[in-house]
Amino acid sequence: MAYLVRITTRAERDLESLYEEINARDSAAARQWYRGLEQAILSLSEAPKCCAVSPENKRLRHLLYGERPHVYRVIYRVDNRQGQVDVLHIRHGARRKFRASDLA
Repeated sequence: MAYLVRITTRAERDLESLYEEINARDSAAARQWYRGLEQAILSLSEAPKCCAVSPENKRLRHLLYGERPHVYRVIYRVDNRQGQVDVLHIRHGARRKFRASDLA
């Protein structure tokens, strides 16, 4: 069963900010990395439970993308009843653990 991947407003802002931070507009390598991140997020439609449970909240999961020191966490929730994956937040992996207020 394929799940619908829904990117929340917060995650959209995170993606836009990340695009600017890595200068993807002017760098082919950064743009390629960014497209890979987008593809990894969309791949959650096929196997949303393939990623680990988030240590901050057992109802959430996180996809890790990139190589050290440039690893990013995609925080998401799987809704089996709706057949949906909600991407909630995208952050650098080295940042402190997130709090519920970070997802608002």
